[in-house]
Amino acid sequence: MNYKTVADLNADTRRLKQNLPKDIDLVVGIPRSGLLAANLLCLYLDVPMTDVDRLCEGKIIDTGERFGSLSRLADCTSVLVIDDSVATGNQMTETRTRLDNHDFPFDIEYGAIYVSPRGYQYVDYWSEVVPFPRVFEWNIFHHTRLTDFCVDLDGVLCRDPIPQIENDKDNDRELLTNPEPNMVPNQRIGWLVSSRLETFRPEIEQWLAAHGINYETLVMRSTPETKTRRNRGNYAEYKARVYDTTDSDLFIENDPTQAAEICERTNRPVFCSATNEMLKPGMVRRSQHRLVKSVSRIQKEPILFPARTAKRFSSQCYHQISRYWRSKNKP
Repeated sequence: MNYKTVADLNADTRRLKQNLPKDIDLVVGIPRSGLLAANLLCLYLDVPMTDVDRLCEGKIIDTGERFGSLSRLADCTSVLVIDDSVATGNQMTETRTRLDNHDFPFDIEYGAIYVSPRGYQYVDYWSEVVPFPRVFEWNIFHHTRLTDFCVDLDGVLCRDPIPQIENDKDNDRELLTNPEPNMVPNQRIGWLVSSRLETFRPEIEQWLAAHGINYETLVMRSTPETKTRRNRGNYAEYKARVYDTTDSDLFIENDPTQAAEICERTNRPVFCSATNEMLKPGMVRRSQHRLVKSVSRIQKEPILFPARTAKRFSSQCYHQISRYWRSKNKP
């Protein structure tokens, strides 16, 4: 799983700035997350910014007296439209089409901080090619790929009541019924994983419905009583077993210790929401896993798999050569 943090975005925006023309007068962000990249870039370029809607309305976001000399779009000669990422190119194509319908008195170029292996063809400038699968810190809980993820309930979507629970009495049911939500994703989750007992399923399902959290599968523990479950203390082992029984691409866990153990036990990526860290299997074990997977795919697709591998290698070479020539020929 390829992962970028906000800190990565900041560093890669600064790197993109070095490859841009020196005469950019205005940065235009594509909502929503493109505005994050636009804010960073306009500060590094020391130019004003706006968004796509305001650009079409002929407006620049107010910057006080700092850019008083650039108070009208007519004063611009070169404008850069930026997004945080280009995956399929649909959003960038839609934006290009919309802006082409306006007779602007300046040149417009397009860029993104991150592009997919085919996304580069939709922009003039980019900082890095980030292949799939990928998620970013700023969109991981609202990503369409949540349907491919396992997500821990307690500590991620709501506060964790388990440390306060001693037995299976009524006060415990109250703690389980009305926890405060931490995060309410707007995408459907593939597997919700809870260390709570199966006997609490009605309360959990009611809580999820009340907060509009959609999911495919809710996995719960079958240990007969909470005290026995707590004495075992094998939460990470249980979650690792669930992770291994699914074809999900990622497990999202809040507890750093459990996240590390789940990653170690499954040899699969785990995102720790408490630290915003993507934990990945060790290089040796990951290489072994990829080798086994590659052999399996070659056996299943003896012709197509080598062809796809050659295409991916050619694409990577192209990106490296393209970046080299752009750096050599930049103004």
